[in-house]
Amino acid sequence: MPTRRLGPFQVSAIGFGCMNFSHGYGQKMTAEQAKPVIDAALQAGTTLFDTAMLYGNGHNETLLSEILIAGHRDQIVLCSKGGMVAEQGPEGYRRRIDSKPQTIVQNCHDSLQRLKTDVLDLYYLHRWDKVTPIEEVVGAMGRLVEQGKVRTIGLSEVSAATLEKAHSVHPITAVQSEYSLWTRNPEIALLQACEKLGVALVAFSPVGRGFLTDSFEGLDGLSGDDLRQKMPRFLSPAFEHNQALQASLRAKARALGVTTAQLALAWLLQKSPAIIPIPGTTSVDHARENARAASLSLSHEDWQVVDRLIGQDNVVGGRYDAAAQAGVDTENF
Repeated sequence: MPTRRLGPFQVSAIGFGCMNFSHGYGQKMTAEQAKPVIDAALQAGTTLFDTAMLYGNGHNETLLSEILIAGHRDQIVLCSKGGMVAEQGPEGYRRRIDSKPQTIVQNCHDSLQRLKTDVLDLYYLHRWDKVTPIEEVVGAMGRLVEQGKVRTIGLSEVSAATLEKAHSVHPITAVQSEYSLWTRNPEIALLQACEKLGVALVAFSPVGRGFLTDSFEGLDGLSGDDLRQKMPRFLSPAFEHNQALQASLRAKARALGVTTAQLALAWLLQKSPAIIPIPGTTSVDHARENARAASLSLSHEDWQVVDRLIGQDNVVGGRYDAAAQAGVDTENF
């Protein structure tokens, strides 16, 4: 697989987001169920794997320790995140964001224990609480680097202004942000800031949480705690409008002889060499399919056509509900 630069690391141009195994989509897979998917990604040349303490409240990290870390630690770049947990309340689980330095340090130590590894290659602040000065948070994360617990540090869902403040305290290797054809927020300022500072933009949900694929038709049949059940763009009447855009993208993919997911990933890779998508899946076939997208090359004309099919000018509905959106640092995003 082609590679891209992630700080001091050279990683597969398309990584693997492991959240789907444990969090967000109404399931927690066993090691036996997840192992064939991870093996398929590894065999396809994937070397970048992303997890977080939030995903299943540690379930995802424990799962990876069994099926990925034990036999492949030296061949992969391992990333995790701290500073956000899911807490059980009267109305179900709610996310709590805590960026206090002592919290981040403890979260990191706990992740290392669950993953059964001595060091994380990249450790992210999962969300900034917008209360603790970002300089203090990054200072504490920098000390984890000095102690050998972490090789590099990153941020998730922050603005360009916050990135620049953080980078002045300690080098930031990557910013993780939702980025796809139908989520273009990073194009406002964040992508340019990453390119200027030499920071990788790690794109999560690069196939639109399944929307930019050949198989997703709507919410029918999904579990009640699937996170898409609360996302405005997946709900009527926005969904029906967006489905027409989806049909156009699928038609373009068929014309080019690729899958819709591959087309969405290829578009993203050609947007900037700073971008590294990390699609997630629970399917062996989709893991292989996603990896093959790294070798696709769109003509300039085809890239421009795809760029116009779905974007900020025609997608209807927000990507989060109000509660989830409040946890995103959107100032000058």
